[in-house]
Amino acid sequence: MKSFDVVALGELLIDFTENGISSQGNPIYEANPGGAPCNVLAMLNKLGRKTAFIGKVGKDIFGSRLKATLEEVGIDTSNLITDEDARTTLAFVETLPGGDRNFSFYRNPGADMLLREEELREELLKDTKLFHFGTLSMTHEAVCRATKRAIAVAKENGAVLSFDPNLRPPLWSSLEEAKEQVAYGLSQCDILKISDNEIQWFTGETDFDAGIRKLRAEYDIPLIMLSMGKDGSRAYYKDLRVEAAPFLQESTIETTGAGDTFGACCLHHVLKYGLDNLNEERLREMLMFANAAASIITTRKGALRVMPEAEEVTEFLESRCV
Repeated sequence: MKSFDVVALGELLIDFTENGISSQGNPIYEANPGGAPCNVLAMLNKLGRKTAFIGKVGKDIFGSRLKATLEEVGIDTSNLITDEDARTTLAFVETLPGGDRNFSFYRNPGADMLLREEELREELLKDTKLFHFGTLSMTHEAVCRATKRAIAVAKENGAVLSFDPNLRPPLWSSLEEAKEQVAYGLSQCDILKISDNEIQWFTGETDFDAGIRKLRAEYDIPLIMLSMGKDGSRAYYKDLRVEAAPFLQESTIETTGAGDTFGACCLHHVLKYGLDNLNEERLREMLMFANAAASIITTRKGALRVMPEAEEVTEFLESRCV
C-alpha cells in the first residue's frame, strides 16, 4: 500500500489575473496561487485523494503565502524547498477576447527553475500510486535533471506516470528544445493529458484524430485525454474513442486552471477504476465529470484555492443532464 495517491513535481507560482479597472483606468491584478501541478493536486484533494508536491519557491512573501496555501488545501509540502536567494516565479495573465490567454512570466531565474536532483525526497516518489509532471520543470538543465530523476524513481517503484505538456512558448529558448522535452515526457508516461493546440503543434496535424494516431504510432501511451476547450473532450484508450460535450456557461470569467481541473478529475477516475480496467461507460463518466468540474472553475477567479467539491460537481451534472 502506498501512502500517497498522487505526487506531482513542477512549478508553484503566483498568477496575477485581471480583476477590474481602477478609478484611474488601470487594470487591477489579483495575486492568485497557481502552477499547473498544484492546481491538479488541489482538485484531487477536493476529491478525497492524498497528495504531495515537490518544488521550490523563493524566500519572499509570495513563497511563504504559497506554502501556507498548499497546507490550507491539504497538499503535503514536506518536499517544498525554500530558496534563500531566488524569487518566487510570477505570471501575469491577460484574458483575450474569445477566452484565450496571454502570459508574461517573471522567471529569470525563478525559484522553481532551481530545484536540484539532490533535493528530491525520494521516499515520496517511492510511496505514491501516481506521479504527475509537466514540461515547465524541464526548461532548464538543473530542474530538468531533477524531473527526469523523479520520473525514474517513481517508475522503478511501480507508480503510474501522468504527463501534461502544458506548453508555454515564452519559457523556452526555442520550440525545438520544447519539442524534444515533450517527446521525452511522451516516451515515459502512461497517461497523457494534451490540449487541442498542443496536439496540432507537436504532430503537425490539424485533425485531432490524425494527430492522436501519429502519437500512438510512436509512443505506447495507454490513455490519452484530449481537451478541446469549447468543443469538449475526448479519451483514447485501446480501440476506444469516447467524446463528451462541454458544459458552457454564460457566467464564465476566464479559463485559467480549467485544463488542470479537467486533468485532475481524469486522474481521480483512473485511480478509482485502475488504468487496466477502463471501458466506454467509465471513460464517458470520467469525461463528463471532468468537463463539469472544468466548467465550474471557469466561473471563478484563479483555480488552486477555489476548486469545486465533489458534491458540487455531481449536483451540477445532475442539473445539466436531466
